Amino acid sequence: MMDVFPYLVAGWVFLAGCYGLATSRNLIHAVGCLSVCQAATYVLLLTVGYRDGATAPVFSDLKPGSRPVVDPVVQALTLTDVVVGATVTALLLALVVQVAKRHGTVDPDELSELRG
Repeated sequence: MMDVFPYLVAGWVFLAGCYGLATSRNLIHAVGCLSVCQAATYVLLLTVGYRDGATAPVFSDLKPGSRPVVDPVVQALTLTDVVVGATVTALLLALVVQVAKRHGTVDPDELSELRG
């Protein structure tokens, strides 16, 4: 059970973010829900990269293959995911500020000018 628990947590966090996004009546809330969905990918990547009893991948004092090490590629992907998530959140919040300035509301239902 503990082997699949982190995957279940990642799925639950993602679904909670998707539910919040689907029921959101505020653009700022929608951006926050997208950030929650992004956090599920952090949990997923860390779960994939975890190895029980492994050490950091620094080989200065170890012989290669003497004991298990954590995959540094997954750590780099997680760090990249955090940076991209912060950038996308900042961009979306800047767009919400511009929508609020132009239309006077952050309710997506009241933005009738954007309908085609």
